[in-house]
Amino acid sequence: MKFTAKIAMLFMTVFFTTIAVAQDKKPASPAATAKGTINGANVTINYSSPQVKGRTIWGELVPYGKVWRAGANAATTIETDKALKVEGKELPAGKYNVYVIPEKDNATVIFSKDLKVNPYDYEQAQDQLRVNVKTKKAAKTNEGLVYTINKNNITLSWENLDIPVSVK
Repeated sequence: MKFTAKIAMLFMTVFFTTIAVAQDKKPASPAATAKGTINGANVTINYSSPQVKGRTIWGELVPYGKVWRAGANAATTIETDKALKVEGKELPAGKYNVYVIPEKDNATVIFSKDLKVNPYDYEQAQDQLRVNVKTKKAAKTNEGLVYTINKNNITLSWENLDIPVSVK
């Protein structure tokens, strides 16, 4: 009888330890939100933040010349309650999926009207706006992808690169 109780106790210890460890595990690409105000417009970006994890991101994990969903998991979205001037071009108030086509020294940032859940279903015919921007070396290495909303730009930063987009 004592032997059976010890086995039961051991089983329960292993079971509850496994549950505790599973609950502490963080997702590989946690959901994140960036909020800010630009020229009186409330701007919200919802995205998932993948991590570098020792990989080369630009040109390898995220290949040059191909449409990328600008985050991980679900599509990255941007929402604004007022029209914005993005790189001097009008972006009407609304919600858009964000895509990026990275190149060696620049990137095309795309705002798509198509809000499909599957970010791999990109269709150029659904573009609301496309802008070309110069990329720049980041001041610091960013392990996780992060969007920053400033008073006159939105910047995507990941690994050793910033993709700043002028917004007014």
